[in-house]
Amino acid sequence: MPAPALSIVIPIHNEEPAILPLYDRLTAVLEKIGRTYEIIFIDDASTDRSFDLLANLVETDHRLKVIRLRRNFGQTAALAAGFDESIGHVVISLDGDLQHEPEDIPNLLAKIDEGYDLASGWRKNRIDNAVTRKIPSRIANWMMKKASGVDLHDFGTTFKAYRAEILKDVNLYGELHRFIPALASFYGARIVEVPIKNVPRGAGKSHYGLGRTFKVFFDILTIRFLLTYVTRPMHFFGKYGLMGVGSGGAILAYLFVYKVLHMERDLVTQHGPLMMAGALLLLAGLILFCTGIVSELLARTYFESQDRRIYAVREVRSRKDKEKAKRV
Repeated sequence: MPAPALSIVIPIHNEEPAILPLYDRLTAVLEKIGRTYEIIFIDDASTDRSFDLLANLVETDHRLKVIRLRRNFGQTAALAAGFDESIGHVVISLDGDLQHEPEDIPNLLAKIDEGYDLASGWRKNRIDNAVTRKIPSRIANWMMKKASGVDLHDFGTTFKAYRAEILKDVNLYGELHRFIPALASFYGARIVEVPIKNVPRGAGKSHYGLGRTFKVFFDILTIRFLLTYVTRPMHFFGKYGLMGVGSGGAILAYLFVYKVLHMERDLVTQHGPLMMAGALLLLAGLILFCTGIVSELLARTYFESQDRRIYAVREVRSRKDKEKAKRV
């Protein structure tokens, strides 16, 4: 069977009330688009009847596939499982709680057809609680924009469309699914933002709260390091290591000269804190240098052992290819 044009990837966890309405609306939209498609649901160890409903739907629709994870691995792992299983030329991901409207899919696809590699949904008019969701989200999105250099208003939404080849260059782990645009930008993906509707959750309970904001902050630091220094970690650790060794060495050199010139004075009594600071700075600098060397070895092991490239090719053209095409 030829690969479908579209792969729809939907992670779910305890979304029993939304599954049938979502399936009906989704298939109606996809049929109207008129392209071949597959729908992949990833059940992240639901404890309600979500999997049973999906298992019944599979018996009636050959374009539907359901993946059931052994335990609750989280949304990033569920998305990664769906991406790995998808075979479509364009992959579209969305949540399974009906807060993402399937009717917005054509708008995302239109941008992919224009030549973009990634069309990211933008919840321009959010209906979430201002204190627990809106304000923290705006702060996190602003920080992410500054850290990654990707000009998006909404990194957090799952509703996105990707060219399949872009996802091959992106490895997901932790909770980095919300930062796929930043990871894809490392390989030169052309990214555009598309306004989408944000509707109230019809049923069930949200799996996100204010506590997630703190996790996002640490993810932002991780993304900043990955985008800037993943192929040259010594440039990061070496810089601060040099500062530590330089400042610590200068302090200790000054104290050494001072002691030589004032042998009668007790250096520890008069400059004990300064001596301790110099020793700590020198030690910290040496540790950072060693960390940089180890990181360089790990980076090379990562890329070479997995045969991963530090670049991404958009296309290759040559006169030979043109001549071959003419003969055909």
